Amino acid sequence: MDLSNEQRAEILVQALPYIQKYYNKIIVIKYGGNAMLNDELKKSVMRDIVLLSLIGIKVVLVHGGGPEISDMLSKTGKESKFIGGLRVTDGETMDIVQMVLSGKINKELVSLINSIGGSAVGLSGIDGALIETKQLCEELGFVGEIVKINSKIITDVLEKGYIPVVSSIGCDSSGNAYNINADTAAAEIASSLKATSFILMTDTIGLLNDKNDVNTLIPRVDIKEAPALIESGIVDGGMLPKVNCCISAVEKGVDSVFIIDGRVPHSILIEVLTDKGIGTMFYKQ
Repeated sequence: MDLSNEQRAEILVQALPYIQKYYNKIIVIKYGGNAMLNDELKKSVMRDIVLLSLIGIKVVLVHGGGPEISDMLSKTGKESKFIGGLRVTDGETMDIVQMVLSGKINKELVSLINSIGGSAVGLSGIDGALIETKQLCEELGFVGEIVKINSKIITDVLEKGYIPVVSSIGCDSSGNAYNINADTAAAEIASSLKATSFILMTDTIGLLNDKNDVNTLIPRVDIKEAPALIESGIVDGGMLPKVNCCISAVEKGVDSVFIIDGRVPHSILIEVLTDKGIGTMFYKQ
């Protein structure tokens, strides 16, 4: 669509109140799903993040990489096993998880951001003991439960004008690495930073009254309403842990939390810089 210079200027003017709202504030974005697997979408998302950074918003990007881990395990002849949606992670699997998340995906995202005019620094939860963990349970192996977020390394990177890109690996007090659910890691990081917003990118348009009908999107949820939504079955399956992450982040001081569809081009910008928004917002009245 071709726009006149006047139309372009009007779009920028309309975005001004939102730029002012978020200027010098922290937004944590959890990145994953098809937006990570599709190269065009990946580039679009990174471009949006660079734009937000350049207009004075402090963006923290947290990522997982489940499909890439499964692919690498398959190439090495290891079968992916899950219990309750969490990957069973023995020592060899943990080596592969760390290699894929912190070595491959993290550096690819950093490189892409830098190549389109941003300034990014790659981190894992091990750096600066960012994500302190303990073993969740013996059955899952090296799957960690978050004990504490030491966010100083992130704030130091932000203060220098960089975009922190964080892979969801944690470590315990003995230096053992653990696989961490990326949604949980992002929510805890957002809470620790007292972020203005936490945006969770998914492969759905948001929370639906009827999961088989995309026209039943629930645009806003006061977290006090969430237990009823869970009890009624509206929130179930893979959406349940995501919603719990959203509730936890709001309860711990994040102003607003959004589940948005990462498959929609520029979904982050639509959410942050327009009055229309996209997806489902969680808040505390």
